[in-house]
Amino acid sequence: MKSAQSRVRTAMLTGGRAFVLSFASIAGSVTLFVLSVLSITFVVLGVGLVTTPWVMAAVRKHANQRRLLAATWSDIRIPVPYRPFPKDVRSGFTGQVERTTLLLKDPATWRDLRWLLIDMTAGYVLLVLTFALLVWPLEGLVLAAGLWRVFEDDAYWYGFVPVDSQTTALAAAALGVVIFHVGMFASKPLLRLHFVLARSALSPTPEELAQRIERLTETRHEAVGTAASELRRIERDLHDGAQARLVAMGMNLGTIEALVEKDPVEAKKLLAMARTSSAEALKELRDLVRGIHPPVLAERGLGDAVKALALRLPIASEVTVELGGRVEAPVESAAYFAVSEILTNAVKHSGADRIWVDMHHSEGMLRISVTDNGKGGATVGTGSGLSGVERRLGTFDGVLAVSSPAGGPTMVTMEIPCALS
Repeated sequence: MKSAQSRVRTAMLTGGRAFVLSFASIAGSVTLFVLSVLSITFVVLGVGLVTTPWVMAAVRKHANQRRLLAATWSDIRIPVPYRPFPKDVRSGFTGQVERTTLLLKDPATWRDLRWLLIDMTAGYVLLVLTFALLVWPLEGLVLAAGLWRVFEDDAYWYGFVPVDSQTTALAAAALGVVIFHVGMFASKPLLRLHFVLARSALSPTPEELAQRIERLTETRHEAVGTAASELRRIERDLHDGAQARLVAMGMNLGTIEALVEKDPVEAKKLLAMARTSSAEALKELRDLVRGIHPPVLAERGLGDAVKALALRLPIASEVTVELGGRVEAPVESAAYFAVSEILTNAVKHSGADRIWVDMHHSEGMLRISVTDNGKGGATVGTGSGLSGVERRLGTFDGVLAVSSPAGGPTMVTMEIPCALS
């Protein structure tokens, strides 16, 4: 009994999801497909150069929402193969033209348009069928309850049953019960088939996957190199800092042991020095641990950790955080140290007297921007701190963009794909 109730609840939940999603499928996909075709057509007139980036951003948001539902409702993973914009894309009309060109060259753009066409036809039919198999049987029951009398003079066809009497109405109700049972077992596979159809239209080609694997291999090598460099830094800090102080403290304790009876005054002085050395060694160890993984980051999350970081800056700062949860620990750590590096660079080199940090999560992406009112001129190049940040983010498929014209201001934007928990 409980199993049957559970099956009915699952089927009704699936049907409700398909019903709601059908509106997004027909209204959203049709509207976006028409706008996309018109915008791309008007590129030759110049208008499309301005509108296409906005329209395609809406299309990608629509597609990403379907990817999220596919993973959440049917455990179907659909890759997100969009090419990131280069870091040097300009602003204004020229930037819009450049973005439009890059979007039209991206194969994912045309896959999205193909998916919109499929989603508003075959995808919509699958969604309607998913909830119709669960709702249509109600009509058979209503006919059997007495509605059949309306059709005594002219038979009403319910499926393949002509309803014009109580007997045929009961036959219609029996057919409805059969259809409902079919719907209970078929609703979940039908909804899954809808998402499989979306995956077939949105997934990248094998060539693109090969490029993706090549990029991941490159970032993996960079991550290994970064980890080795970090390990060497920790070893160097231990050797030159806390270890040296602990060795000196051990030597002082040996001297104290020899002087404690002969020269108590001198022994007390050495004890005071040993106590100071132990406190300094402890502080250096705490700083080292904080550099590996700050306690505030583990305890209170990325937003509060960045706020604490900004409070320690020698210049005025403002931090805005809009996060509805916490990201995974590795991403959280990478984002924290990336922000730390950017803030350190701003303090050292920008000449700014104010820094703004904005952090929010939307569309499956953690976005962080750090802006200062300094002299500008920041670049991503070999040996620069920003290149290290770029490598760190690349490990998680993140991107770094820098806008820093001469005279300022400088804005560094980071995007890392991740989910909140």
